[in-house]
Amino acid sequence: MSTLADLLARETRQGELYDALPDGRLRCYACGHCCPLPAGTVGVCKVRFNENGRLMVPWGYVGGVQCDPIEKKPFFHAYPGALAYSFGMLGCDLHCGYCQNWVTSQALRDPAAVAPPLTTTPEDLVRDAVRLQARVLVSTYNEPLITSEWAVAVFKEAKAAGLATGYVSNGNGTPQVLEYLRPYVDLYKVDLKSFDDRHYRQLGGRLAPILDTIRRLHAMGFWVEIVTLLIPGFNDSRAEIAGLTEFIASVSPDIPWHVTAFHGDYKMRDPGHTTADMLRSAADIGRAGGLRYVYAGNLPGDVGDLENTCCSTCGDLLIARYGYLIRSYRITADGRCPACAAAVPGRWSTRFDGQVSSRPFIPGSRSLLSVLRP
Repeated sequence: MSTLADLLARETRQGELYDALPDGRLRCYACGHCCPLPAGTVGVCKVRFNENGRLMVPWGYVGGVQCDPIEKKPFFHAYPGALAYSFGMLGCDLHCGYCQNWVTSQALRDPAAVAPPLTTTPEDLVRDAVRLQARVLVSTYNEPLITSEWAVAVFKEAKAAGLATGYVSNGNGTPQVLEYLRPYVDLYKVDLKSFDDRHYRQLGGRLAPILDTIRRLHAMGFWVEIVTLLIPGFNDSRAEIAGLTEFIASVSPDIPWHVTAFHGDYKMRDPGHTTADMLRSAADIGRAGGLRYVYAGNLPGDVGDLENTCCSTCGDLLIARYGYLIRSYRITADGRCPACAAAVPGRWSTRFDGQVSSRPFIPGSRSLLSVLRP
């Protein structure tokens, strides 16, 4: 009987993000592991492999599709109210015990993770996104860096249709993959999970490539927002939060930082839930560290003004939110505060056309997708 790995091995195409080494191995540059792959071996991600001297990469399927308010990604400084047509594949280069998308990200590591792949094409995904009035196509749910060739194929079609594009990623990148993505990716959300290399090694990675990726993304002109899931007893010490937020501010004080509430999931169910007071305390540290746009997530209505966007110059309320819902919008057509005319960093539409949806939903028609069969 065919396994999921056997099935996905057929849904591949030769990749582009690699070099051939003198000893015959292939060096993959899709993520910070930079796996050196002898013939017949699979990378840490479980989906990129060396087949007779060619690096084969995922192609032609998705692990799932969902339409999200862009605020769910979360992007707060990019097209507020827009619909983000979100797709992902299978696999990840990390193995976080608290992953909320583990049925897709860990599908090749954990037999309990069941996410039947759906066959599709870049053209069909974009056609569906346009039909649903999406403004942005986002690669998410698994780690998009490890499926970058497929994402670029989808995003080329999206750009031709006038859509913006984004990555929701762990940020474990390389200079090579970021250069590859630069022409096709507008928005990039990084999960900065900790500021302690020991913690990152528990999750299957290292801190240094993530910090390097954040620096490069900003320098290369991507719109960057950063999220930290605040986990009691793991990454919530005052010293760690201070170091993390001071690092972000050193790259740019205008990078929005979202500190979000943890709840037990997947294999990490022991820590208590993050409270609103914990989020507010972390936000205070981030503001003291120099960040101008700090948000608290996952506890709508309980975190005061930390769901809203305010002018960093005069303090005027610019965007009021409740969870993913936009309650008011006052940014001018040229991206400024209407009270003091200060520029508000971000990617803004010339006008606010309302919100397509304040809740995630599955597209009503699945006619463009069919389950891959062994």
